[in-house]
Amino acid sequence: MSIYSSAYPDFTSHSIPTSTSPSVNIHTLISPSSTKPPLLLIHGFPQNNLIWHLIAPHLLPHYTLIIPDLRGYGQSDKPPAGENHANYAKSAMASDMAALMTHLGHEKFYVCGHDRGGRVAHKLCVDYPERVRKVMMLDICPTLAMYEKTNMAFASAYWHWFFLIQPSPVPETFMVQNPRVWFQQKKYEGVANEEVLESYVKCVADRETARGMCEDYRAAATVDLEEQREDKERGRKIRCPVKVVWGREGVIEKMFDAVGEWRGVSEGVVEGEVVDCGHFIPEERPEVLGKCILEFFKE
Repeated sequence: MSIYSSAYPDFTSHSIPTSTSPSVNIHTLISPSSTKPPLLLIHGFPQNNLIWHLIAPHLLPHYTLIIPDLRGYGQSDKPPAGENHANYAKSAMASDMAALMTHLGHEKFYVCGHDRGGRVAHKLCVDYPERVRKVMMLDICPTLAMYEKTNMAFASAYWHWFFLIQPSPVPETFMVQNPRVWFQQKKYEGVANEEVLESYVKCVADRETARGMCEDYRAAATVDLEEQREDKERGRKIRCPVKVVWGREGVIEKMFDAVGEWRGVSEGVVEGEVVDCGHFIPEERPEVLGKCILEFFKE
């Protein structure tokens, strides 16, 4: 039995093409029921869609769950970087998600994104405001705000942001040599069960996946900042209700005003909640996060 079969029993696995250029195939897990409201769950770095396996049982009675791997991650395609890393811009990743949901017949849907997935969710809300009903961001602030407020403490805590953006092939080469170090350094060992952790380790050990992850971060430091500045100048903000949830032990709690930062890029109501855990909320406190999701997305 594969890790996906045991982690997501009764889910079906699909490789869904997008309409982006270049077109990519997005590996996606879909829950058995298609009659409940659709909820898109987007993972972050350095995981894949397995990060939601402890959350899914809490949500299955209430939602149709769509759980993709981002481009560059997991079993999804890893396109070339493109000019100025444009193929890994959050606008490109958001376009993947919009195309995925269109393919599945979901014109309007809920979104919950952790880490990098939250950054994709942010752009999804801005570029496709008519489609996202509500959005939940997990343990992040907007990319532009975090870069503009970088100081020594932040750079020390999030050193990987500045390492992964270095030109290829330097960070990729280091990553694939001993991928488990990434999870030890981030105090991840013990958070996921060994089988799930091994899946994450194998992904980081794969040269193409490591390259895709680095391109995600290179885009964040280049084209993503350009796009967020342009959105700011044009007054393009998130229109739907927002909830941000962050870990009490993490960098967001210590260094940022999470609710204030998201209010700065949103037109509507922004709620916030802190959880007693670190950065990896879906696996550290799945029962608490499950309750948060059910309460927030309830109509």
